[in-house]
Amino acid sequence: MAVPSNTTETYSSTLIRENLQNALVNINPADHIFMNAIGSRNITNTLFEWGKVTLASAGANRQIEGDDLSNTASTLPVRLSNYSQISSKVTQTSSTSSATQSNPDAIGHAMQLSLKLAELKRDMEKMLLDNVAGSAGSSGNARSTAGLGAFIRSNVQAGGSATVPTLSGTTAGYPNQARGDGSDRTLVEDMIQNALKATWEAGSTATMVMCPAPQKVLISGFTGNSQKYSVAMNNPKQLTNAIDIYVGDFGQVDIVPSRYMPAKTIYVIDPQHIKMAYLQETKQEPLAKTGLSERSMISCEYGLQVDAEEALAVIADVNDS
Repeated sequence: MAVPSNTTETYSSTLIRENLQNALVNINPADHIFMNAIGSRNITNTLFEWGKVTLASAGANRQIEGDDLSNTASTLPVRLSNYSQISSKVTQTSSTSSATQSNPDAIGHAMQLSLKLAELKRDMEKMLLDNVAGSAGSSGNARSTAGLGAFIRSNVQAGGSATVPTLSGTTAGYPNQARGDGSDRTLVEDMIQNALKATWEAGSTATMVMCPAPQKVLISGFTGNSQKYSVAMNNPKQLTNAIDIYVGDFGQVDIVPSRYMPAKTIYVIDPQHIKMAYLQETKQEPLAKTGLSERSMISCEYGLQVDAEEALAVIADVNDS
């Protein structure tokens, strides 16, 4: 028999526990630019590792005909790592609230779960973009995954007295020291050009410049020789004073403002070198019922993986005006 029209079925629910990861991925993709731009992988431990291979520099390679050649030094990977962290949201709804038909939809338990899922993704986006070191945690102390700012060490433009992030090992490990703030500076166009140049020389093709709102306004005021475009510039009747696409000597990048960026910080990003690493994908679990209410938890355990930090750049300590 056919199912009656407008029947609510499990196939259309986004809050069933097994399907919650897809719901997280699909929430407001335009508002969570970083997480939606990068890749993902699954991991099996709270300390997760990956290999990074660096090719030898290009140079003269001419051999004598018939010569007995010596071995070339092996190209061996170094092991980089990071920790996963747990994020969660808990919602509790009284049985009376759920039973009262006159309540707005937002009071219902299912709607509260949906809202908390959106809040969880905002928290995740902000923490992944932060300049924070990784930590193994301990009994009573939460683990923390190193944020993007703590990975970028090679291409750092920062104010005077700023310090560069460090790894737990000499050339490998996880970021155990975040970048130290320097004195504030005025943002100029050469900083963007130099960051794009640095990532290009490292073999990357950056596609995105992420910035807070004040720095987006400053970038829109650039008046140099590089080409700048507004997404709406094809409308001759619309006056625009914004730069959404920047075309410089080293390619084209989208200028993207983000509500979750660290203050006074700009990232130049090639997303293909960054991944989300999931130890536990997003899930919903009912918590113990102790009275006249329903209580549920949404949680996720994840970390940030940066395969090649040389492909990224940071412009730090830039004034808001």
